[in-house]
Amino acid sequence: MARRGRPTVQVVLSEGERETLERWARRPKSAQALALRCRIVLAAAEGETNREIAARLGCNPGTVGKWRTRFGERRLDGLHDEPRPGKPRTISDQQVERVIVKTLEETPADATHWSTRSMAKATGMSQSAISRIWRAFGLKPHLTESFKLSPDPLFIEKVRDIVGLYLNPPEAAVVLCVDEKSQIQALDRTAPILPLRPGTPERRTHDYRRFGTTNLYAALDLASGNVIADLSARHRAAEFRRFLNLIDKSVPAELDVHVIVDNSSTHKTPAIQRWLLRHPRFSFHFTPSHASWLNLVERWFAELTSKWLKRGSHRSVTELVASIRTRITNWNDDPKPFLWHKSADEIPDNLAGYCQRTSDSGH
Repeated sequence: MARRGRPTVQVVLSEGERETLERWARRPKSAQALALRCRIVLAAAEGETNREIAARLGCNPGTVGKWRTRFGERRLDGLHDEPRPGKPRTISDQQVERVIVKTLEETPADATHWSTRSMAKATGMSQSAISRIWRAFGLKPHLTESFKLSPDPLFIEKVRDIVGLYLNPPEAAVVLCVDEKSQIQALDRTAPILPLRPGTPERRTHDYRRFGTTNLYAALDLASGNVIADLSARHRAAEFRRFLNLIDKSVPAELDVHVIVDNSSTHKTPAIQRWLLRHPRFSFHFTPSHASWLNLVERWFAELTSKWLKRGSHRSVTELVASIRTRITNWNDDPKPFLWHKSADEIPDNLAGYCQRTSDSGH
């Protein structure tokens, strides 16, 4: 019985066409639509019917017939999408390059950085065009970030010491991340806070009244997330020694205590050194200078600030201290330890890569 319908285009490939189709089909950067079309043509060249190809590749027989026909008419060029209708492109590659180079290598005469308006005026393009180019290339001239590299000559050794405690804590010991958050201010707004309403955020005056300060000492248990804390009016070695005594009473006597601290002068006074001699189960591990991010208690301080202190209102130091103690009690009722993920080798590698990018910037 004779076959009905449109006759099937027979596909015969040259060696060059077969090699190109196979390369496009398996190249990771090829669009998936183009890779599918290449597989359709390769299967058609092997003599498979449209239905067989569609069933194996998971597409419609009409799709197979379309690209078989397009290849038969225009060969490899027929597999690419035709230009879409619409307004033709008005910005050339040279104009885009000019905007990028100007953004990266020049500054306007009347400002420290470019804006969309100043760049549009300098290049003769529209603000929306400048904005689209900057978005496409991830350029944000109005933003700036700060950084600080540690000059500590023992940076690598200290990183390995502290990260080793995080990733492989010793047995029969507790690891405590200790630091102080000094000069926490008791602040109250000059007018009552207006509450949150549908369509209106909470509102408060921009100015405030100060009612004094307090200092918070905190020790974060690496394993449990529990926090040992104390508050004091002053921030001296004497208060830090008192806090160490509190830690000594709070940690079971049979456990060694590894304390991660920064390089504050209050942590290294002769009085603290004598205290350590009297308490041999305590070992101090100092973070590198300008590397407080290595101390996990800083992460807990950030939670305390953003979720409790930043929008708090306190009319006295006594009220502020009571509020902080409430937050600590609530935290310890359901503590959540912070997990460290980076190895000691990854940190120097990341810093080296950052320094390399900075040194290549031309500044």
